[in-house]
Amino acid sequence: MTENSPFDWRPFLLKWSGEWADSLPDSETRGEEDEAARQARWLGFPPASEERITALEKRLGRRMPPSYREFLKVSDGWRHAGGFVSLLAGTADARWHDDESGLAVMFEEYLDEDAGPEERREVDIWRRGLQLDVESDVTYVLLDPEDVDEDGEWAVYTWASWRAESPERHASFLAFMQDMHREFHSLRAQPRDGEPEFVNDTTRKLDAAVEEARLEALRGGWERAGKALDEAKGYNRPRAAGLGDQIRRLLGQTYMVYFDGLVTDPRYAPELLPLLVAEHAAHSYRDDSTLKFHLRGADEDLMALAYATLERVRGGTYRYTAAGPFGEAVERARELARWGDTDGAWRNLMDALPSWEPLGPDLLAPLGWVADPLLGPLLTPERGRELLSTPRGGQTGGAPGPTAGIDPDGLAWLAEPDSGNNRTSYRFVLVEGVEPEELPARLADGDGTVLNEPMTLWDARSRLLHNRREFSSYDDRALMAVGRAGTGWSFAFDGDPASFDRQRFVSPAPAAGADTRAVVVWSGLRAWHGEPFFHLSVARDGVEQYAFTYADGEVRRSGDIPRALDPSRFFGAPEDAAEAERPLLEAVAGEFGARLPRHAIVNGRLHTFTTRSWTRPPGDGETYVVIRMN
Repeated sequence: MTENSPFDWRPFLLKWSGEWADSLPDSETRGEEDEAARQARWLGFPPASEERITALEKRLGRRMPPSYREFLKVSDGWRHAGGFVSLLAGTADARWHDDESGLAVMFEEYLDEDAGPEERREVDIWRRGLQLDVESDVTYVLLDPEDVDEDGEWAVYTWASWRAESPERHASFLAFMQDMHREFHSLRAQPRDGEPEFVNDTTRKLDAAVEEARLEALRGGWERAGKALDEAKGYNRPRAAGLGDQIRRLLGQTYMVYFDGLVTDPRYAPELLPLLVAEHAAHSYRDDSTLKFHLRGADEDLMALAYATLERVRGGTYRYTAAGPFGEAVERARELARWGDTDGAWRNLMDALPSWEPLGPDLLAPLGWVADPLLGPLLTPERGRELLSTPRGGQTGGAPGPTAGIDPDGLAWLAEPDSGNNRTSYRFVLVEGVEPEELPARLADGDGTVLNEPMTLWDARSRLLHNRREFSSYDDRALMAVGRAGTGWSFAFDGDPASFDRQRFVSPAPAAGADTRAVVVWSGLRAWHGEPFFHLSVARDGVEQYAFTYADGEVRRSGDIPRALDPSRFFGAPEDAAEAERPLLEAVAGEFGARLPRHAIVNGRLHTFTTRSWTRPPGDGETYVVIRMN
């Protein structure tokens, strides 16, 4: 249909009628009218004359919208519109609803005083709508004479109480009938026992489009492929949902992503099952029986694999593997990610993606890595689009340009408010020329401290508090995440430190800097409680070289502080202290050439350990509290 020509209803309705007739089993008992329709291969009625249409409009007092008017000229009514409307009105039965159902009052009860036009329409449609359903499964079909587009088309609203949803809007009568044709296909796509196989020109065309979309997706044309798969999914064509869900998941979508038809296939389970299981595990309120529902049709072996995978995901021990060069890149990426280099990890995966070998023809991309606790945080919507745009699986095409790294250089990002503005105080240690796994020996008590397995800082804190039995008002043992801080540096970072006690604070820089150089920064210039503060100390070969602490509006300093770090360049009036944070961090990064990986610290999983106390023991006459829990 173009802007100037009406939709050609007859071929569409004839095709629908023939598909309906062919979908019926010969042995099924039908009413006389349905049997006559099957024999005639026609779900409609004789066309309405112009006189009948004019009479309808005179009776209703309104001219009918264009697509409904043109429909009536071909068929004066319709049988089996979708799965739940068995008779649709023609000229004789179309009538104003006038809230005959009483639903306007019901919907009005749910309105509040701030209700907008959309909510108001859900009430008013029952008073002003033109009712088209004559016989249905408690399903209403109403044309809205007040919801009119530039072509004069009235929107159609459908509602059924058993759907427990708001009325569904269709842009026009034509759009409604096309949706009902899709609904008919969706319900017949998987025949029940005794029903003939549902195959016709529409299904053959859609299945061919699904196959072409599969190849197009592997060539990197994921947007065109996604549209074709969405269209086929609307008709419930096999493979369409499972293929489309792979695209949606790499774009960061998880709602209603179940990989239908593929996840229970043993060929694809190693890649798709971990994602389904991980999404289930992320919602702890879900009973494990719901996982079985989404894996309906799976055999006992696959269900056993699903529950075993669920246990590993919940325990943080799931590890993604792949074959060939891409599998080797996965291992390199994991090693980079666990020390915070998420940009480097991503580039390793992308460089190896063209060599990825799919487990079967319907796997569009490597996906299991998204459930890996170290690799999963690498995914962002931008990176998902880059992966989807890269030719793979033996297909060729134009490769996309690489996405920009998501980690900013330097340290200044710490001065930016995070989501919720929770990171107002933080501390970190930079150590030159040592590996991250060496930091516990420098910053923790005893020689036996080892790094915890990689986890989020939230999980690490929760686990620490769960296992902790003693709490002291004088002890300040920091839980710190570790990783690499650029070329030649390692870091330990605490994003939720205790309160700063200037009188009892002991910098860990000398201990951390034994035989090397170490930098300690503790910032509370935006802290919610107490006066703003900032501390910097630098040690070499176990001896503090210089330090300064800004607190209570004053600066205390020691040693020969380089001009670039001189606190007098940053602090003035106390009320302006927060403005010094960013230039201070920029100066520290410039002086030492170090950086902290934002994405890994905020979103990723890093090794952690607990340091020795950052405060000295209490002196004579100083009081403190110790709480021990049995």
